[in-house]
Amino acid sequence: MHALETLLRKRIASGLQRKALTSCADWATKYRVMGEPFPGHYNFYHHPWCREIHDCQDQVIVSQKGAQLGLTETAMNKVFFAIDIQGRSVLYVLPNANPDCTDFSSSRFDPALEMSPYLMELFTEVKNVGHKRAGSASLFIRGSRSRSQLKSLPVGLIVFDEVDEMNQDNIVLAAERTSGQKNWQHFYLSTPTIDDIGINLYYQDSTQDNFFFPCPHCGQQIELVFPESLVITSDDPNSKAIRDSYIICTKCKTPLDHEAKPEFLAKGKYVSTFPDAPYRGFHINQLYSSTIEPWQLARSWLRAQLNPSDEQEFYNSKLGLTHTVEGAQVTDDDIQNCMGTHVKATSLPYNDLITMGVDVGKVIHVEITVWKKINNDPDPNLSHEGKLVYEGKVDEFEQLDQLMRQFRVRQCVIDAQPEKRKANEFAARFPGHVLLCYYPEGIRSKEINYHSDTYSISVDRTSWLDLSLVRLRRHAIRLPQNVSMEYKEHMKVLTRIYDKDRNDNPIGRYVKGNRADHFAHSRNYSEIALYVVTGVGQTRAVESPW
Repeated sequence: MHALETLLRKRIASGLQRKALTSCADWATKYRVMGEPFPGHYNFYHHPWCREIHDCQDQVIVSQKGAQLGLTETAMNKVFFAIDIQGRSVLYVLPNANPDCTDFSSSRFDPALEMSPYLMELFTEVKNVGHKRAGSASLFIRGSRSRSQLKSLPVGLIVFDEVDEMNQDNIVLAAERTSGQKNWQHFYLSTPTIDDIGINLYYQDSTQDNFFFPCPHCGQQIELVFPESLVITSDDPNSKAIRDSYIICTKCKTPLDHEAKPEFLAKGKYVSTFPDAPYRGFHINQLYSSTIEPWQLARSWLRAQLNPSDEQEFYNSKLGLTHTVEGAQVTDDDIQNCMGTHVKATSLPYNDLITMGVDVGKVIHVEITVWKKINNDPDPNLSHEGKLVYEGKVDEFEQLDQLMRQFRVRQCVIDAQPEKRKANEFAARFPGHVLLCYYPEGIRSKEINYHSDTYSISVDRTSWLDLSLVRLRRHAIRLPQNVSMEYKEHMKVLTRIYDKDRNDNPIGRYVKGNRADHFAHSRNYSEIALYVVTGVGQTRAVESPW
């Protein structure tokens, strides 16, 4: 009885102590145990900018950040605190179910439990990758691509980790999972890409807090910003001299000791740019990091001058800032320089080389282009100049038939999704002259895979958008004087961002955010149709049906 009484008293004391923890930051320092690079009980010594985010009570919290700055661990602490102290179920959203959710479960969640005995006891069921149970509360881990996996999950906290890599439409769907809760919170975090997309879209409407601290030399409140705070001591990223680079106070210009960062940053706090904004938004960059030295950032900046993928990486992952590489999108000047003297037509002569591109959505967006050969380059997309003669929208697939006849279209390429049946019927009415187009994974060049038995082709989205949009940038297409404003805006939406593959080779992809880009794709399909109709990659050219 004595042993039982002692155990009971310990349990009661532990429960009372746990319930007294109303701060997520205090909970984390008491119960989380970390591995390398800072083993032991969780603390804010190396990440003082994370404390305020831990305890932020706003219903919406946004973190636009550089990489490797402790924010994912912050998100995990908020998850564990919500489950343990608040009794809330949590949805943790990652870009993809596989491998992101699997990797998160094995490399983040499992080690957290293994190193923290308290968490090991808290969770009663952890075998399922996507569902962890702790008493009556649950942790759901889901990828953003599947709408079905984001439904029917009543939760009080949702974490959106790496927002810019997610299906943006499904973020809104997932956010509805807290709509039935009296107390709820959304936490969005990500390295950014470009303006008005992903995390930046949320950050722009926030308080836009930046981390200030008193300079240890002059005492003035400063923040670490690029390029003002970083002194680069060489113009060669591979020289030994680059290792002498250092950070300085932007006020008194005195060098700041990298090793002493934990001491002088401990007195820092966030300052809001827009304090009356509806929710908190936090920004932090790698200049604050204790593990990333100034010379490493200096080297990254010098390498950023050499190729666009390193340039994109420096601004996004190092500085936590949006950035558009020069030439990555169509501009107003590009469009203006493409303006011709003609107006949109209603029909064209019999022998013209005419293509049509069709993008399918709630309405159907159409571009019709007439082509003129201007040189003998073997690539038809380089040897022909385009003239946009029609752009517009129709409501029904059957209306496309009239445009085919009216303009005597030699080749049409149409979006295969989402109305595959209707697109197939349209293609069947014009055998050989209408092809359905897919953007599958796995193609990395301009090649076209023909599927003659299904009236369809498969192409690489990025490679072909490079061709169709650069035509505007090199002014190799003429636009009518009365081209619609919607067409112009759609041309400017898609932006090429740069990344690296597993072998560290630069790769690009186009993003659009929440803005419409339908005419950009009808432009793309018309460009593909030119390649098809000239017979490149086929055994014969498609002759005119008219």
